[in-house]
Amino acid sequence: MTSRPAAGGGRWVEVDPARVGRWVEGFADRHGPPTTTAREYGLLLTAPDGATAELHTPPGSPASGDVAAFVAAAGTPYRIGLLLARKGAVAIGVALGAELVVSKVDTRYVQGRTAAGGWSQHRFARRRDNQAKAALGDAADLAVRLLLPEAAKLAALVCGGDRRAVDTVLADRRLAPLLPLRAERLLDVPEPRHAVLVAAVSAAWAVRIRLRDPAPAAD
Repeated sequence: MTSRPAAGGGRWVEVDPARVGRWVEGFADRHGPPTTTAREYGLLLTAPDGATAELHTPPGSPASGDVAAFVAAAGTPYRIGLLLARKGAVAIGVALGAELVVSKVDTRYVQGRTAAGGWSQHRFARRRDNQAKAALGDAADLAVRLLLPEAAKLAALVCGGDRRAVDTVLADRRLAPLLPLRAERLLDVPEPRHAVLVAAVSAAWAVRIRLRDPAPAAD
């Protein structure tokens, strides 16, 4: 389980789907039996002491009206696509549950920034931009080859890396059938490599929970 501060208050925790049921039991033990409310994002648990937990439905899982259904759905191995992209590198995969069944990583050289000034700097910048565009064009071709044939079988498409790079790849008209499958969350990943793609499968399936502790008692 990982934890980090959440913008606007509270903190995000990410829980393996197999441990969500026990996590909810622990929440109830610490804060009292919660009431459960269905929300657009998943479920809201509100404890008697004021603590709340927002359980966000993993990509591809159906909406659930109670904790038991949520836990069962989160643990069901759906088929999802993954697209990780940064300038010059892309990793594409298809996962069934935690198993990566299709994968391909492609890296192209994109020139780094230069400290030179004047016309040289502009020339290097144009060359770098052209290299990045060519790399993302190849990434779109790869997505067409690996993800497009899977579109009808995918429950969701989970993306990660640089949002602008991902958006550029998915702007290819051939990939339009994938757009309705795209999950809202963008995974924060380093330059795509095979190990990064493998780790992204677990990150995509993890249940995200926004936890807020009870307000301090007034003096």
